[in-house]
Amino acid sequence: MDLEICVDSIESAIAAAGGGAKRIELCSALSEGGITPSIGLIAAVRAAIEIEMFVIIRPRGGNFVYTEQELNVMMQDIAEAKARKVDGVVMGVLTEAGCVDITRVRKLIDSARPLQVTFHRAFDICKDLDRALEDVIASGADRILTSGGKADATRGAAKIAQLQKKAGDRIRIMAGGGIRLSNVRSLALKTGVHEVHTSLSSDVVAKPSNGGAEFGLPPTGHRLFRVLKQDVQAFKSALDSVTIESGSGTPKQ
Repeated sequence: MDLEICVDSIESAIAAAGGGAKRIELCSALSEGGITPSIGLIAAVRAAIEIEMFVIIRPRGGNFVYTEQELNVMMQDIAEAKARKVDGVVMGVLTEAGCVDITRVRKLIDSARPLQVTFHRAFDICKDLDRALEDVIASGADRILTSGGKADATRGAAKIAQLQKKAGDRIRIMAGGGIRLSNVRSLALKTGVHEVHTSLSSDVVAKPSNGGAEFGLPPTGHRLFRVLKQDVQAFKSALDSVTIESGSGTPKQ
């Protein structure tokens, strides 16, 4: 059972590594669902940890239908990430019709190789997840991050299980979305996935010294996201308690 932690800072990346995660997904602007982090942050995190490090390639918040100019930005961001020795990238491109844009995704993947590539939760927005699965496989990605087309993976567990079975050995299915210590074991047992993605972040409030009102800031302060080592350790322990029956891919107690 592989554990991937979504982080947006050096501190959280170090906590994820120290707690036993297999890899991190590095993002900025988690409140927007994650966008491409700065070159400086990528370099700093790469220097701080030795576990696998994936970087999201998403030029802005909002939808996943991109212009040619935005696609060029994504290509450049991939090149910059590769130059900083990351292990993989996370991306997703859709058409106006709500389908996987196979041509554009394949172009980005070709640019990213030999890095690993995860197709992110843009997958869950697709109208037909079974078709989307085949389209992502055709594009050449290594992994799909999905909540089963629902708001969180617990609600989408049945669909994740179907996708896992249908994917077979052709692509890896990683469950993500609302996964916490309280539900990770049952989710793994229901879905049969071998990989789990979570943010495990705790909200930290940094209050502005003058209240921030004159700058349009909320008086309650800025919300920061922090991953704590002890939370990762507890989560990893819960995952490790689920073993995978050899050759069947079926989780068991």
